[in-house]
Amino acid sequence: MVSSRASVSHATLSRLKDFSCPGSSESRVSDQVIRMEVEPSDSAKAESSAQQQHSVMNSYNELVEEVKEEPIKIKQFSFSQFAKNTVIKKSSEEPGVPNRRTKTIYTPLEEQYMEIKKQHADTVLCVECGYKYRFFGEDAEIAAKELNITCHLDHNFMTASIPTHRLFVHVRRLVSQGYKVGVVKQTETTAIKASGTNKSSLFTRQLHALYTKSTLVGEDVNPLLKLGDLEQAEDVVQDSGNSYLMCVSESFDKQSKELTVGMVVVQPSIGDLMVDCFKDNVSHSELESKVLKIQPVEILVPSDLSEATERLLRNISVQLNNIVCFYTFFFSFEIGSYSLCMGLESPIICCLGPVIQYLTEFKLEKILLCSRYSLAKNENSTTGSVKGSLLWVLDHTQTPFGKRLLRKWVSQPLKSVIDIQARQEAVAEILCSESSVLPSLQSLLTRLPDLERGLGSIYHKKCSTQEFYLITSTLSRLSAELQALMPAIQSQLSSALLKNLLLDTPQLLNPAHNFLKVLDEKAAKTGNKTEMFVDLTDFPVIRNRKEEIQSVLSDIMEHRREVRLVLKNPSLDYTTVSGQQFLIEVKNSMSSIVPADWVKVNSTKVVGRYHTPFIVEEHRRLQQLREQLVIDCNHEWINFLQLFGDLYYILKKAVCHLATMDCLFSLAQVAKENNYCRPEILEDKSQILIMAGKHPVITSLMGDEDQYVPNDTHLQGDGKRAMIITGPNMGGKSSYIRQVALVTIMAQLGSFVPAREASVGIVDGIYVRMGASDNISRGRSTFMEELVEASDILARATSRSLVILDELGRGTSTHDGIAIAYAALESFIRDVKCMTLFVTHYPPLCELEHLYPQNVGNYHMAFLLNEPESTSDGEEMQPEFITFLYQLIEGAAARSYGLNVARLAEIPESILRTAAFKSKELEALVNSRRYVG
Repeated sequence: MVSSRASVSHATLSRLKDFSCPGSSESRVSDQVIRMEVEPSDSAKAESSAQQQHSVMNSYNELVEEVKEEPIKIKQFSFSQFAKNTVIKKSSEEPGVPNRRTKTIYTPLEEQYMEIKKQHADTVLCVECGYKYRFFGEDAEIAAKELNITCHLDHNFMTASIPTHRLFVHVRRLVSQGYKVGVVKQTETTAIKASGTNKSSLFTRQLHALYTKSTLVGEDVNPLLKLGDLEQAEDVVQDSGNSYLMCVSESFDKQSKELTVGMVVVQPSIGDLMVDCFKDNVSHSELESKVLKIQPVEILVPSDLSEATERLLRNISVQLNNIVCFYTFFFSFEIGSYSLCMGLESPIICCLGPVIQYLTEFKLEKILLCSRYSLAKNENSTTGSVKGSLLWVLDHTQTPFGKRLLRKWVSQPLKSVIDIQARQEAVAEILCSESSVLPSLQSLLTRLPDLERGLGSIYHKKCSTQEFYLITSTLSRLSAELQALMPAIQSQLSSALLKNLLLDTPQLLNPAHNFLKVLDEKAAKTGNKTEMFVDLTDFPVIRNRKEEIQSVLSDIMEHRREVRLVLKNPSLDYTTVSGQQFLIEVKNSMSSIVPADWVKVNSTKVVGRYHTPFIVEEHRRLQQLREQLVIDCNHEWINFLQLFGDLYYILKKAVCHLATMDCLFSLAQVAKENNYCRPEILEDKSQILIMAGKHPVITSLMGDEDQYVPNDTHLQGDGKRAMIITGPNMGGKSSYIRQVALVTIMAQLGSFVPAREASVGIVDGIYVRMGASDNISRGRSTFMEELVEASDILARATSRSLVILDELGRGTSTHDGIAIAYAALESFIRDVKCMTLFVTHYPPLCELEHLYPQNVGNYHMAFLLNEPESTSDGEEMQPEFITFLYQLIEGAAARSYGLNVARLAEIPESILRTAAFKSKELEALVNSRRYVG
């Protein structure tokens, strides 16, 4: 909830690229990655897969022994076998050696592929071959399985292919399944190659781009032609809301027995960077909560990561129900003065180095130069993106970048009263103002493209001309329209936050127009870079090349005079057929007058078409110049994007302003639709007072029925700070305590809250222990998991915290459970002195109200009890029937009436009668012992 910001300098970044951290200097390997993945099958297939894994591991160990020592190496080993179930066979073939099966030498294309594959062994390569992209070997087998395309043997390799215009679809599909995909493109053009000395050799090809789940940036994967194209394509795998790359490091101090965890999280597509350094316990609860909240798609971990931490990260990847790619990096510890120059802790620096090195492979490291990092402590972990979450209730945003920002607001509530009140005032003005400015502003946000991702793509110089034009034209339009609203904004709005956002934004967006006006709209929308720039004054290379082309065209056109004289046809003109230019058509009956040195291109029954030697030579030169023009235009386009990228931070700040406006409009809409109230925020007082509060999610799920029963909450740090809540099972206890937590979070993120009246003091954290679940993979029973979480809360909670405990101690015997729950609750009341909501079915805990009458109150969820009719000795007893009232009232409940829930669960009637009889018998026994005592 606390954030600090700073920027990373270029000098520091370049030094960090070669930075190294603690680890074993003996275990260094090359950049090659061996992917171990198991195909789930019957016992026979499982045994075969195990043998293949063993073979792969032997190859991996041999590789480690053979390769020379190198600096930081990342992605050395992929732990994707627990995320992706596929077998990838390792090829032993080498270029230039006869194939053992076919006894033939590899083709030049195969040798070229194998050379590139050798440098990128962990990558599925798509190789450009004319009008299609081809996969070879094991890559072809993967593509055939994942893309549902045909795979067949061609010469020495299995091969599969896809059309060029569908590249973005298939790359996204492969990446979504956890693969690292490389696009290999031809670097030579036909005409230029034909004029060179190597005209008979193979086209040269190079790796053009690499893509993974966190680095899906570039025109190969974002072919945006117009707004909505990508979203409307049914077979395109859409971008996830967050595609974070996370790097984790840890160090254990043997003397103090403290575990310190460093973390760097970056989303290259939008320039979002977060760093953190924190102390954690043996259960790694803090690390677990942060990883679950961030939900990364790729994780970098050190080679010496502890087994417990590695197992935790594996388990989380399964919980996320998503394919998470793991990469190991090796390094040695030489920190020098890096922590001093950046003002960050050593564990964070240990993570920054590998992140920079990793992103450099994808040419995305530059995003860290213009990113600002956020350092967050004691964050609330209430996040979600599906129906039934708080985010679902609050999210009425209209833009992708607004949606991402609102998620941050929900997961990182504010601690500054001034900032919270500024948001409240903005929401209040949106609700109450009669100005026409606000509706106009809201309409501007509809149907906007993802400006944040678009700016990131431009900054990385990986955007298409269509995407660039869409982004810049949108920014320019927003600037003009906001500028037109300036007088009304200054005179009609009173909220300081709204005015600051809106008055700054037009000026920040203004530079986009300067870039837009030099572009030709038609050329930009069709991707024609040779006609992209309207004014070539600032592009002398393109201007000179076009002058050369025009000179050749003039010479060819001038050559018509000679042709007309030779053919004695003063009206003759060139024709173009099937792409062949400058053809001279001569009727077959007059072919005798055609000079012998003319080259016949094609013919029909009526005419023959020819090129003169002059045209042949000049046409060849023209083709070379045109291809060179394309190369020049591509180069100038990259330089043009570089100039635009210099404005990245300014434009991104403007987009952040628009995202903030989107979030404020969303909060206002929720408050209006649900009749929320504006809570009072207190800075120096620890209290939560809520009158007629409601659960925001349940209320929204119930719709307009308005059946949710409101309840009050009175918690005061210097008064009654603990509420012990009892009552029947399913009476609404858990919903009530969740309600209090959610209302508190909403108040601190600046939202209005579902209550008639509310007054909330700033809390530094909300700690929750609810539910019952084991963690067998970590060797923990249900009760152990429960106590580990309780121990963590006891260690971290302060007097300004809100602690919520639901049925602590229920996983063991009654006496032990009561004892643990009693002692823990008393510690929260007496020692920690935090605001506490404690749900229990143990009546002895209610005695704490008598020991601490000023600090503890007993409450229960009200109900109506319908006692069964009295029975004779020969009849079986019936359990009581409970009517839930869902109203919190003072006093403790004597019983929990669990048999009523058994009835609702449709337990057989005979079992219910037996249970009711046994319950009465045990109750009578306990009472008799109590009276005897």
